[in-house]
Amino acid sequence: MSDALPVSGPLRGPVMLAAFEGWNDAGSAATQALVHLHEVWGAEQVDELDPEEYHDFQVNRPTIALGEDGRREITWPTTSIAVAARPTSRDDVVLVHGIEPSMRWRRYSAELLDVAERLGVTTVVTLGALLADVPHTRPIPVTATSDDRALQDRLGLDANTYEGPTGIVGVLQHEAQRRGLSALSVWGAVPHYVAHPPSPKATLALLVRLEELLGEPVPLGDLAEDAEAWQHGVDELAAEDAEIAEYVAQLEEAKDTAELPEATGEAIAREFERYLRRRDRGPGSGGGGA
Repeated sequence: MSDALPVSGPLRGPVMLAAFEGWNDAGSAATQALVHLHEVWGAEQVDELDPEEYHDFQVNRPTIALGEDGRREITWPTTSIAVAARPTSRDDVVLVHGIEPSMRWRRYSAELLDVAERLGVTTVVTLGALLADVPHTRPIPVTATSDDRALQDRLGLDANTYEGPTGIVGVLQHEAQRRGLSALSVWGAVPHYVAHPPSPKATLALLVRLEELLGEPVPLGDLAEDAEAWQHGVDELAAEDAEIAEYVAQLEEAKDTAELPEATGEAIAREFERYLRRRDRGPGSGGGGA
């Protein structure tokens, strides 16, 4: 896993960020990161996909509730596309939030990428979260990968070496590259023994990595406090179950042993640079880390 800071500057130009509920979204960490960006950057919805084409409503059922006028309304499981201006560069950021479709994934990806091209998007960033053997007491691992060699070199990304079943995140990234767009994927690891959403510590870790890649301050609000409260809550659960406590201790030992080589001058310099960047932004930018 690469934890390096961008090598030659952040991503510029219109960027699409996409996250999908379901298989790609352990602990709802990825979609909650997108929801957070939508709120703090004041995004406005500009389009949505017709769910009739892509969803099995017996799998992803619509919901019914009373509307503001007192009438009962049905909300369908759709994919929304919103646009915001990044606060520093003023470049557009396109936020795609949906549910992994049940069918017609190639048509679904093509329709999303058609919208991206109409909005002038040059880079597609997919967000995901997976369940992993990681301890909740340590920083959440985040990987940023790409199949694009130039993008790997430019941003200090890892090559994507995964082989096996994939989700809509992997398909969308692949189809974006086929169209000649730059594409990368950012994934957070959620401790599998606390998989139930929300997972604010993983959401926070994803946002911190996105902040680095985009070169944009992300106001984090209460996320740091939420992440700390989440960790304390899991601590209490582990303290009540000897087997879980022993398992967490094993994960901690494995994690700490694996990261011993990271205690180098280069790693310390990276962390210090992160600290300076956040300090220079001042308290208004949110603060906090994972």
